[in-house]
Amino acid sequence: MVGIVLVSHSAALARGLAELIVQVAGGEVCVVAAGGAPDGGLGTSGDRVSAAIARADRGDGVVILGDLGSAFLTVRHVLDDLGRNGEIRLADAPLVEGAVAAAVTASMGVGVDDVVRAAEEARGARKL
Repeated sequence: MVGIVLVSHSAALARGLAELIVQVAGGEVCVVAAGGAPDGGLGTSGDRVSAAIARADRGDGVVILGDLGSAFLTVRHVLDDLGRNGEIRLADAPLVEGAVAAAVTASMGVGVDDVVRAAEEARGARKL
């Protein structure tokens, strides 16, 4: 099953969203939070992102979602270092809606491309 990594500048936000997603999508989807700076403040950490990818990767790939621009820079740097060929993907999606859509889709046992597509399609989801 495709794993999900949530990269946020806030450790509390990433943990809370991971908790929400597991409740919505079910416990079989591996959702890992990678939030906050190493000192506990706001920020992102390449080491945390790398560790989260390793924990989420169960062999079928990993989809990563982030909150703000510099989170994406951190993830891209990590992915460059890992050199993985398409099995770890960064989704251009809203963090909350995209993560829920990705996790629910991953719970159906589909591949990385379908999980990324679901996350990215959440960008157009209307709330009213």
